[in-house]
Amino acid sequence: MHDIQLNASGTRHLEVSDENLRTIRKYDLFSGLVDSTGYVTEEVLEKLKLNVRSLIAHSTEDTKDLLDLCIDVIYHDKMKAYGLKNLIDLYKAEAALWPVEQ
Repeated sequence: MHDIQLNASGTRHLEVSDENLRTIRKYDLFSGLVDSTGYVTEEVLEKLKLNVRSLIAHSTEDTKDLLDLCIDVIYHDKMKAYGLKNLIDLYKAEAALWPVEQ
C-alpha cells in the first residue's frame, strides 16, 4: 500500500494499492492525460474520469479491476487535482522500478 496526499494542507490522504497501480498500467490511463504544460488541473481529473467511464462502457471483457480503481481512487470523494498529481507522481516512481516487458 502507498499513501498519497490529497490536499496541500496534508489533512487528506488516500491509500493506493499495488493492484490500483497495475490497473493504471494495464489500461495506460495516464498516457496523454496531461498536456505539454505539465499542469494537473480539475479538467485533467474530469478527462480521466470520462476516459475511464468510456473504457468501462465499451469493454467486452471483465473490468472489475477498473471498477475497483474508480471506487477506491479516481472517484474518491476527496480526490482533486492535487491528489491526482500525487497519484501520477507515485505511478511514475513505481513504474521506474518495474521490469521492462519484452
